[in-house]
Amino acid sequence: MTPARYPLTELDNLPEDIRAKVLEVQEKSGFVPNVFLALARRPAEWRAFFAYHDALMLKEEGSLTKGDREMIVTATSAVNRCLYCVVAHGALLRIYEKKPLVADQVAVNWRKADITPRQYAMLEFAMKVCERSHEIDESDFPPLHAHGFSDEDIWDIAAITAFFGLSNRMASFSGMQPNAEFYLLGRVPRAKK
Repeated sequence: MTPARYPLTELDNLPEDIRAKVLEVQEKSGFVPNVFLALARRPAEWRAFFAYHDALMLKEEGSLTKGDREMIVTATSAVNRCLYCVVAHGALLRIYEKKPLVADQVAVNWRKADITPRQYAMLEFAMKVCERSHEIDESDFPPLHAHGFSDEDIWDIAAITAFFGLSNRMASFSGMQPNAEFYLLGRVPRAKK
């Protein structure tokens, strides 16, 4: 495995507000995802990144489920060849969808994955945003509306795709590696504490 080009920031060296949020994540998941420590080298950017991340991924309005959101990230991160995001968000996808195989299917060939027609339409649009956003036109919206997506849901699909395009590039250029813990999440039962 290639080592990261930029060392992870030590937990003890984080500004207090960032350290508190990282410790919250650690408490919930049992480990600190490397992205938190990798991006913390620039605290102002860390705060902006995670504020937008949370606004998109923790949003309660709209019809996109947490599984839908993670599916968009996994599929588009695979196209962008981002190992970190495919592994990390694939783990979350497996957990939210309660399907241990779905993340691998979506990452390798989402068109043949065990997903609903609604999710297929969602990923078809996300892929167009990811690879050919300049070609989006009015004809792209009716198929999504037919599956119950509102215009605000469609904005969310595009925004998640675009945001993780940034995330994918930051993770890839910096050599960020997925935590070993991500590889098993959602595949095997979690150990009891």
